[in-house]
Amino acid sequence: MTTGFSATAWARNSAAYETIRTMPFNAELAEGTLPRDTFEHYMVQDAHYLVGFGRALALAAAKAPHPDRIVQFSDAAREAIVVERALHGSFFKEWGITAGAFADTPVSPACHHYVSYLIATAFAEPYEILLAALLPCFWIYAEVGRDIHGRAAQNNPYQAWIDTYNDPHFHEAVDGMKMATDEAAAAATADTREKMLSAYNAATQLEYLFWDSAYRRADWPL
Repeated sequence: MTTGFSATAWARNSAAYETIRTMPFNAELAEGTLPRDTFEHYMVQDAHYLVGFGRALALAAAKAPHPDRIVQFSDAAREAIVVERALHGSFFKEWGITAGAFADTPVSPACHHYVSYLIATAFAEPYEILLAALLPCFWIYAEVGRDIHGRAAQNNPYQAWIDTYNDPHFHEAVDGMKMATDEAAAAATADTREKMLSAYNAATQLEYLFWDSAYRRADWPL
């Protein structure tokens, strides 16, 4: 059962999660009707995002006060770069997207915003606030994956994506992230816990923005 900081953060953002769960991108992904070019755009941007997410996790490892947490976040950084990007790579191979074509695709405004927020938090804020900023990416993906798995259409073309985020191994990593964040919050001051909640809220909003912008194919205005 979720307790402590993570329970409070989730409760404060439950309406936001419901909006994310039911937004057009995820509804159509579950139905298998999401246009392939929309999913392709999302996956390319997500692969760019994972590089920044991995860097932020590596910085969490560097800031971690205990050896077990150093190992945890180092492993999480590796998972973000190696394991999850293997999923993207399988789709890219199917679609004929080469490494060069991927590298030449500029990041979207939403991807740039989210990665910049995480890296800035990783460098400028203490360990506790960084964990709070990283937690929504773990947790929301796990819950969205679980939800979509439960209602996915048969022969869904995006089944590999659905299975990745419904995988018990991924959910174990999410539980570990919640535990580490709750541990950090329990030893923090009241002021730091409030800043942690603000960081969690901001990252949740950026989760929504990332999916929504991919659905709308939002690009730079100039």
